[in-house]
Amino acid sequence: MTDRPAVTVRVPAKVNVQLAVGGARPDGFHDLANVFLAVGLYDEVTATPADALRVTATGPDTDRVPLDRTNLAARAAELLAARHGIAPDVHLHIAKDIPVAGGMAGGSADAAGALVACDALWGTGATREELLAICAELGSDVPFSLVGGAALGRGRGELLTPLEVGGTFHWVFAVADGGLSTPAVYAEFDRLTENAGVPAPEASPALLDALRTGDATALAPALANDLQPAALSLRPSLAATLTAGTTAGALAALVSGSGPTTAFLTKDADTAVSVADALLTSGTCRAARVAAGPVPGATVV
Repeated sequence: MTDRPAVTVRVPAKVNVQLAVGGARPDGFHDLANVFLAVGLYDEVTATPADALRVTATGPDTDRVPLDRTNLAARAAELLAARHGIAPDVHLHIAKDIPVAGGMAGGSADAAGALVACDALWGTGATREELLAICAELGSDVPFSLVGGAALGRGRGELLTPLEVGGTFHWVFAVADGGLSTPAVYAEFDRLTENAGVPAPEASPALLDALRTGDATALAPALANDLQPAALSLRPSLAATLTAGTTAGALAALVSGSGPTTAFLTKDADTAVSVADALLTSGTCRAARVAAGPVPGATVV
């Protein structure tokens, strides 16, 4: 055990530049080819010694963040403590800036942040492999929140291969009112594809090549999200947001993950600012955030 007073970890949001979804497996999950890019919108998780496990949160929409043991950050602390035979006595404070329930892995980011913060606070000395194994137990997106950068996720998204990225990509994220349940979006995907043969998910060679060369113009037509029709079916109003962003000059637009946040790729930082302004003026979203990637994963600050 250490006697550190507190540890703060900064952890980024993600955008799925490609989300290829296979048919439902017997365990209810779907095989994925999930190309993750970490972007510069961050939550910060601070771990402080306490008499018992508790979670607090500040920031936008934290009324929708569970503060009990169902919070993924709390579960991360419990799993790490159990592996090392210690009590999970820690106060986890989450300063949120990643949209809540927005398809940008905010909850997963908090879990990865809590894991790294508690490991440092408690001096458990967990290996990278041990932390990744706990992450995979917590959820499909959590391992990527730990590593950041860019990666191809296989299996249900948790089996990661790092990807080379040859430059910085500039994005705008339009935040919708309310959230979308990831299980509900997958259920709608299953409904929409039940009479169609769903091919095995594969990463697009053109997309991987565009990432490697850092070419936003080449990346734009390769962006793809197999969950987008399901998200639009459940939230038809997102179509107007996608149109507003492309009309304003974005190279491409897509629903981020299971939504309802929408993501817009732009050719440079200046265009991102003008697209964000146009999206806000359009009245089709509640907020518009500019961010670039790739950025590192969970990092002690």
